[in-house]
Amino acid sequence: MTSPQSTAPPAPHEIAPQGMRVIWLLLVAAFVAILNETTMGIAIPHLNADLGLPPELGQWLTSAFMLTMAVVIPTTGFILQRFTTRQVFLAAITTFSIGTLVCMLATGFPMLVAGRVIQAGGTGIMMPLLMTTIMNVVPAHSRGRMMGRVGMVISLAPALGPTLSGLVLDSLGWRWLFGIVLPIALIALALGARWMTNLGETIKAPLDVLSVVLSALAFGSIVYGLSLLGSAHDTGGSSAVIPGTSGQTSAIILVVFGLVVLAVFALRQISLARRDRALLDLRVFRSRNFTLAVVIMAVVAMAMFGTLTLLPQYLQNVAGLDGLQSGLILMPGSILMGLLGPVMGRIYDARGPRTLLIPGTMMIAASMFFYSTVTQDTPTAVLVVVQSVLSVGLAMSFTPLFSASLGSLQRRFYSHGSAVLNTLQQVGGAAGVAVLIGIYSSILHAGEAEGLDTAAAGAPGARAAFFVAALIVLVPVVLAWFIRKPEEGEEAPEQAAAADDAPAPVGH
Repeated sequence: MTSPQSTAPPAPHEIAPQGMRVIWLLLVAAFVAILNETTMGIAIPHLNADLGLPPELGQWLTSAFMLTMAVVIPTTGFILQRFTTRQVFLAAITTFSIGTLVCMLATGFPMLVAGRVIQAGGTGIMMPLLMTTIMNVVPAHSRGRMMGRVGMVISLAPALGPTLSGLVLDSLGWRWLFGIVLPIALIALALGARWMTNLGETIKAPLDVLSVVLSALAFGSIVYGLSLLGSAHDTGGSSAVIPGTSGQTSAIILVVFGLVVLAVFALRQISLARRDRALLDLRVFRSRNFTLAVVIMAVVAMAMFGTLTLLPQYLQNVAGLDGLQSGLILMPGSILMGLLGPVMGRIYDARGPRTLLIPGTMMIAASMFFYSTVTQDTPTAVLVVVQSVLSVGLAMSFTPLFSASLGSLQRRFYSHGSAVLNTLQQVGGAAGVAVLIGIYSSILHAGEAEGLDTAAAGAPGARAAFFVAALIVLVPVVLAWFIRKPEEGEEAPEQAAAADDAPAPVGH
């Protein structure tokens, strides 16, 4: 059997113009997708009011999106190997555009949820495609700079999303959230149809349907169970989905079920990998550097998504700020994080990951520990500074983690590594939201039951939740010392040996 390593093109020394054009197209598409998602948080209360929905029903506009992402992302390892760059991009951006159009024209809640599901189908493919493409066309000495641009997209879209959402909702109505995104998506589609070229090679690997089913059940149950766990605490445990149980019990059952199915899924992937038929090839974990990096990424995602969900509740419920003021506190740090992305990439290329990752994780932990001391009277200016420090720490962490993790893999494992990285980021984010919101809400409700007002009851809940987040982030602080920069052309020895039995690639 011919090895893809022997027939695949060598790692490039410079970025070809067509490769750079493809990366820019993918960056634009990823920005649009993330911008769309970050506009929804503020929009859901408006949608609930306009459509006459109870909060637990309206939350499905977010939950359905998350569930679809959890199902789609693990399959991207197979998709990116089986289909060409052009095919995957056009399918993803077309799917996203159709979903956006459905949402814009929605006549009721079911149609709106259907549109969100379709949107998520395209969004879930976009980030793995972007990362895999960068790894395939960018030489090792420049990957940090390119991954810094990915970090810029991940940061700037959330910074602009809530503000844009507030302006549109106040002046135009919720349909225009999709009406503004749709033309940008269609432009990206048109540019892709004109300029997108095929990069790399495909492999005619068969699709294991049972793996797809197991993956959907496992990751869907875990992500939804964690999401439900946070909302169950927030609603006093009333958001049950399993008859005869409370919301918290339903969430725990779903998470445990998902973990059991995940174990079955993992065993099947290990078995299929011997014949190179795995939907998600777990041999990526043979690389110690990759494994450490994705663990750090998952924990950092827990802290980031949990904090970005909890902090607005603290700002509005405890500190007494309105939505606009809360957004303005978050915005400087997010913009700073985005602008620093390319700078961090250049530092990574020149100095390696530890120069950024060690102080970056320390800054994240320090910010969490400070947040664990907040009160009703913490000055707004201090919160802006702390949030900016947190954002800089995240910017210093994301670029080296993206680059060092995928750079530790053999080229044929890039798509699977990207799928694993993005999947664990989703699961970590859902876990962070569940844990922090769960702690905050349980202490808040206990205080309100004792007769305290929301601000007085919520302050200790916020402190406790942030303290737990700070303790969790100590794990990346320790592990950051063990991350190293892969050398150009390096591959894990076990993966190099496995390549000899790989199926032959199909050229474009």
